[in-house]
Amino acid sequence: MGNSKQAIAKTILRQSLFWGGIAAIGAAVAGFGAVYGSWTRACAGGACPSIATLDQFRPVESSKIYAADGRLLADLGTDLRTVRALDEVTPALRAAFIASEDKRFYEHEGIDFKGIAPAFAANIRCLCFNRGFSTITMQLARNVFPDDLPRGKTIHRKVREMKVSLELERTYTKDRILEMYLNQIFLGRRFNGVEAAAQGYFGKSVSDLNVAEAATLAGLAPQPNAYDPGRHPDRAVRRRNVVINLLRDQGFLDSLEAEIWKAYPLELNSATRLEESGSYFVEWVRRELFQRFGQNLYERGYSVYTTLDPEMQAAAERALIQQIARIESGALGEFEHMTYDEYIALGGSSSSGNSPYLQGALVALDVNTGHVRAMVGGRDFNDSEFNRATQAERQPGSSFKAFVYTAAIRAGRPASYIVDDRPISVMQNDSMPWEPVNFEGNFLGPMTIRNGLRRSRNLVAILTGQELGIQAVRGEAIRFGLSTQIPEVESMFIGAASVIPIEMVSAYSTFATLGERATPIGILRVEDENGNIVLEPQVRRDRVIDRERAWILNSMFQGVVDRGSGANGVRNEAGFRHPAGGKTGTTNDGRDVWFLGFTSELVAGVWIGFDTPKKIMQRSSGGRLAAPVWGNFMRGVYERRPPPPDWERPETLITREVDNVTGYLATEYCPRVVRYFEWYVPGTEPKEFCPYHTHAADRATDLRR
Repeated sequence: MGNSKQAIAKTILRQSLFWGGIAAIGAAVAGFGAVYGSWTRACAGGACPSIATLDQFRPVESSKIYAADGRLLADLGTDLRTVRALDEVTPALRAAFIASEDKRFYEHEGIDFKGIAPAFAANIRCLCFNRGFSTITMQLARNVFPDDLPRGKTIHRKVREMKVSLELERTYTKDRILEMYLNQIFLGRRFNGVEAAAQGYFGKSVSDLNVAEAATLAGLAPQPNAYDPGRHPDRAVRRRNVVINLLRDQGFLDSLEAEIWKAYPLELNSATRLEESGSYFVEWVRRELFQRFGQNLYERGYSVYTTLDPEMQAAAERALIQQIARIESGALGEFEHMTYDEYIALGGSSSSGNSPYLQGALVALDVNTGHVRAMVGGRDFNDSEFNRATQAERQPGSSFKAFVYTAAIRAGRPASYIVDDRPISVMQNDSMPWEPVNFEGNFLGPMTIRNGLRRSRNLVAILTGQELGIQAVRGEAIRFGLSTQIPEVESMFIGAASVIPIEMVSAYSTFATLGERATPIGILRVEDENGNIVLEPQVRRDRVIDRERAWILNSMFQGVVDRGSGANGVRNEAGFRHPAGGKTGTTNDGRDVWFLGFTSELVAGVWIGFDTPKKIMQRSSGGRLAAPVWGNFMRGVYERRPPPPDWERPETLITREVDNVTGYLATEYCPRVVRYFEWYVPGTEPKEFCPYHTHAADRATDLRR
């Protein structure tokens, strides 16, 4: 019975092959008739597109955003394309496309008649249309005229495609046709043309591809999604090796070379993926460009050259993310909130822009130009595009004290001016008293405003602000470039206002430049597709305070970093040793922590907090949490560049030895531990000697010791 079944099966198979063959021959005859009929009327009535339009043809290029060193940061637009001349394309890539797509490209005249018969026979054998015979010229025809030659496996469309191909061949050289084809072909994702694909898949230009990479790109042509090397690496390698074999068979490679390249590992562009590093900066720039160019930004192929330094950007991302991860791990104290890793494990999504995990921001500017060298607007751009560096309004805490002391120095008070660090009670409009305290919870009595800033004493700043007046300090903040609403309340002196981080960083550039504030700039220039400059923002620096007073303030901020509230995080923990100044910032209940600091070349600001303000942890402070980020960032920057120069003191300043408890000129009887040399704008120095430390008082002090 078994043998009988096999015999019946063989008979059925022979019959099906016979009648299938008859049907195929009939179909072939009918097909030839249809082809002949279509050929005679394919372009009747001007149905075929005119290739005369190709004389002005230039594929639509997406706009590109480049870093300061020329590296590609992002490619804007729906489709990504960068046009390249044929001589810029590596010979390996040209050979790979010819070998796999049209091996007789330089022999035929648009239609490969030698390839039609085998393709037709193969389709007859399978009773399908799996094998095509499109040449590179025919593919170009349908790619550049998609409306006139729509995709679809019909005889009529194929005939029109062939007739247009013949006209292309009569009009253009082979090299010009190949160049247009390589710039037009779709190679998966949003990549149109070989340059966009080379950058997207391998992070390099088509001029730098090796044989294996060239074969991978050529292998994408038939089915880009099916052979995507990122999504289907095994399939892509198999297809690549088919192309390498074709290169061998057609004499482009010998057998040994082919085997070597087939063994080459698939190395994709994972480290420098578009819009990964600096994504918040890219979006910031894109928004500014869209306001200027509108929809043309995505259609005109602009080249946008920016100020971003990739090495500084990497250092900024590394310093911020590592510190926040340390906070979440509990290494700096108990952390009671959801961590980023827990959030991701739960499949969370912050589509509203308000993420539940701890966030941070960092902005760094060149103090002389305002060029934004690094920008981190959050921990995960893909999860939350909200840019905390440029869009968030947060309370600055003690970092706002900079404007209190600037107003004091401007008003003629020297850095040795004495203020009593003591408790106060201020009645509010709601008849409730405001009784501020210092972070440490104690009061230290009279001290200079230099020490008040260095130790970030709240009461010293508040009492100084009360002497100057709310409007004087508020005006100072506005003069330094803050655009947010500054409330007219005394708690403003210690940061009860909302500020934008990038504006605070810009404000602190004033202390780094000894008096001139640099306006942030992210764009160097924008060129159109012909290389014409269509936008070139100018550097803007505004004199905010005179050089002498700025130098005194600068020296006060250096004290914060060297011996004050920022010293442990910057000098001890991060190990940054170069000349620098800065200020910590901590809000009530530790909801926002800051560090704003500068060298003579760079100013950078760090903010850490939750999108919905809440206490980060016990004993949150800018010195503990934010200052190490700044220090590690700066250390990373200056490991690859010469150390920053120190500031040159203006010759007009004078110095006096003073008593830092009384503010008077020191005498020989003042204890040595309270005597120091202070710098003054002429006319602001103390004129009287200390009346408290007399010979007798000094002896009593010695006895008490």
